[in-house]
Amino acid sequence: MTTESPMILHTRVVTGTGGGPDKTILNSPRFLTPAGYDTLCAYMFPPGDPGFQTLRHTALALDAPLLGIEDRGAWDLRVVGRLIGICRRKRVALWHGHDYKSNALGLLVRRFHRMKLVSTVHGWGVHGGRTPLYYRIDRLCLRFYHRVICVSEDLLGQCLAAKVRPDRCTLIENAVDTNRYARRRTPSEAKAQLGFDPGRLLIGTVGRLSAEKNFAGLIRAVDQLLRQGHDVELAIVGEGDCREELERLIAELDRGDRVRLLGFRADTLDLYQAMDLFVLNSLREGLPNVVLEAMATEVPVVATRVAGVPRLIEDDVDGLLIEPDSDGPLIEALARLIGDAGLRARLAAAARRTVETRYSFARRMEKMRDVYDELLQGRTDG
Repeated sequence: MTTESPMILHTRVVTGTGGGPDKTILNSPRFLTPAGYDTLCAYMFPPGDPGFQTLRHTALALDAPLLGIEDRGAWDLRVVGRLIGICRRKRVALWHGHDYKSNALGLLVRRFHRMKLVSTVHGWGVHGGRTPLYYRIDRLCLRFYHRVICVSEDLLGQCLAAKVRPDRCTLIENAVDTNRYARRRTPSEAKAQLGFDPGRLLIGTVGRLSAEKNFAGLIRAVDQLLRQGHDVELAIVGEGDCREELERLIAELDRGDRVRLLGFRADTLDLYQAMDLFVLNSLREGLPNVVLEAMATEVPVVATRVAGVPRLIEDDVDGLLIEPDSDGPLIEALARLIGDAGLRARLAAAARRTVETRYSFARRMEKMRDVYDELLQGRTDG
């Protein structure tokens, strides 16, 4: 007689090609299967959204079972019925939510199918519109979850302030697959392959084109570096609502030949290898996956001192830290690195060591398995 493996259902609401949390979610099943867990990823997405097909391809490459659920908005009750049916049919033992809506849905679905509730708090960084209301709802929902995983100490503090029970909060920081994200060619070789000038220093960044990422400040900083005579160019990878605003800024500065908005790209590993410098200029963050990926690929990093970033990066040891929302410190840090190849090499090597020793994905998943095991041992569905 065989024992049925517990089923973990990861749930998330997504538009477009997703973001940092999807790297964690879709990479998890292949680490959980050997530990005796079955996993299903249920993604709710707007009907007809072409970005979801990109996520399907990503899931296929990672051997992650992905189920798409068309979601027409807050009052689409068919989503609730579909999720209840999935939980009953798959005998879901643990619901793992990853955003405010999936957390609220978990509480509702649990009334019809008893299971444990876990949520990962990836961050509440996007402001504007209805997001403040959604974040308040999310913090309320989290009080009723059996375990809340926080990806940074900053988010852990926010959850405790929102009256989530301390014994139910766990810090498990983001991590990266160090086998996948590793340098295999020089920046010059990678630049030549991707059509960049191999002799010009490439500054790069990856992320959603939204206000909190402050890409406008990075573009202004690169404009000033060019005015100072530095032979550099900037590549920004990602899509988002701020694209037109950033395009206007690039046109106003007349930097179309040196600043590229590359849009969504699936070949981020190749792009990291082409970068001489990576910049995170965010005003708000959790613990960004893109910084971990750049560090693992031995790209020297300049990052703002926000949320979980100072815990990841020690200034002048494995990266440079600057204060957010000011172009001056960013310009100074970039100019320093541009002029010192030895410093770039030292920071890049130390960054790789930091990720290998503290932020490997395999180690992160060991911690997640410990959480699942604790919740499901002697489970009574209470």
